Amino acid sequence: MKIEQIKDKLKELLDEKRYVHSIGTMECAVKLAERFGEDAQKAMIAGLVHDVAKCLDKQQLLNCALKSGIVIDNIMRSQIELLHGPAGSYLARQLFGIEDVDILNAIAYHTTGRENMSKLEKIIYVADLIEPSRQFEHVERLREKSFEDLEKAVVMAMDNTLKYVIDRGGLIHPNTIYARNWLILRESGEVR
Repeated sequence: MKIEQIKDKLKELLDEKRYVHSIGTMECAVKLAERFGEDAQKAMIAGLVHDVAKCLDKQQLLNCALKSGIVIDNIMRSQIELLHGPAGSYLARQLFGIEDVDILNAIAYHTTGRENMSKLEKIIYVADLIEPSRQFEHVERLREKSFEDLEKAVVMAMDNTLKYVIDRGGLIHPNTIYARNWLILRESGEVR
């Protein structure tokens, strides 16, 4: 499916704010891909499609996530919005015929991250947070760091997210903890 066809379908599925966010994420993902030697076409598709499931209602989200094959844990059941990544990966395959595993994983894990993330997964994780419509404390610093050192930017983004969730009394998904720890251990040379 061509990018313009994907955009047209997303306009039907997403509200305007989420569609604008998806375009911004796509544009940031392409820039990061070019900066860090990743396939820009894959980054474009993953960035554009990453939130395809964001506007689904709770039952639709749960159904798509179940069909994606993931194990839905108690944290995801409690914070149903975490399911939009795995559900989006399922919809990317069903609606757009996307079969590239790296693109599908980048969509599936763009909210929680995971241990041993691919470069594309890191790019989509960061692009989702630094696209132009995002406004939060330290976003400019994160935008700068994203083009300097991708792995450190992912850790910085996770730190911001963890603080945000903790401040609001939310649950932290273990994938984020595992991803953050893996990146820090890798930086220290303890993991290869």
